Amino acid sequence: MIINIKSFLFIDNLCENIEKKIRRFKNLSIIYNSVNDELVNHDHVKNLIDYCKKNKIKFYFKNSIKLATKYKAEGIFLTTSYKKPVRNLNNKNIRIIGSAHNQKEYFLKINQGCNLIMLSPLFFNEKYSKYKILGVNRFNLISKNWNCEICALGGILKENLKKISMTTSKSIGFIRLFNE
Repeated sequence: MIINIKSFLFIDNLCENIEKKIRRFKNLSIIYNSVNDELVNHDHVKNLIDYCKKNKIKFYFKNSIKLATKYKAEGIFLTTSYKKPVRNLNNKNIRIIGSAHNQKEYFLKINQGCNLIMLSPLFFNEKYSKYKILGVNRFNLISKNWNCEICALGGILKENLKKISMTTSKSIGFIRLFNE
């Protein structure tokens, strides 16, 4: 099954098994899930960026403006826990994307300059209880007046992929769909 929708894959390493699965996605971007800037294996990151350039895949760093500018990445992904203002970007071509769970976080991400906001959790996953998931209706109500590109995030699997078309989302972010 080839997935045509704009997709964001959260990844922390690249192995042969992952390279085979990447071919299933047409419009894929990779978000490098680095935990700490000091612990990043720079040789591994260089190989990953080279792989992305060779395969025309956009590459983002999670919460690291420093690494994004150093490696000339497509952009940065700001999690909901990243509250600092984003200023003094040396490279104005860096795209800023962020994640939000509610309206308050949406306004914070807009003030940080995000072009795309990932709203989560859309479906059930291990990280959130079944009472915290948004579902299609609440997802659409929350994002109804948002003036930016919206991405669905959280619990996206093959079985609920068709429900994405019922949302205002134009893209998806995932980890588990990739491993199915």
